[in-house]
Amino acid sequence: MGTQKPILAFEDVKLLVDNFYDRVQNDDLLSPIFERVVKGNWQPHLDKMYRFWQTILLNEHTYSGSPFAAHTPLPIEKQHFNRWLELFHQTIDENFTGEKAEEAKWRADSMGQIFHHKLKFLKGNRLVDKQ
Repeated sequence: MGTQKPILAFEDVKLLVDNFYDRVQNDDLLSPIFERVVKGNWQPHLDKMYRFWQTILLNEHTYSGSPFAAHTPLPIEKQHFNRWLELFHQTIDENFTGEKAEEAKWRADSMGQIFHHKLKFLKGNRLVDKQ
């Protein structure tokens, strides 16, 4: 395990996003879902995620948009959200400590739950709650 540090600046957000999406790109469950969208060109997605988490965690308003809308056409189920959160928490726990690290995990958990329930509703409850 590396040295943990607080999330205080954009460089920390970039480290979080880069490390997390390295894990996603190498994950058998999540990588195919993301590849459907990014088609091998990850940088635009990473740039958007830098801005998203910079806005959320640092209160520096660099992101605007509706993150939920991008998820509606994707074939994602409860197992995908669970894996995403598992990788996110691993990334935070291995690299960061402090109030913003805990906030990042809490916000990710909340978004995952909300997105899953909204998608389940929009898709007519066709999502299967696989653990």
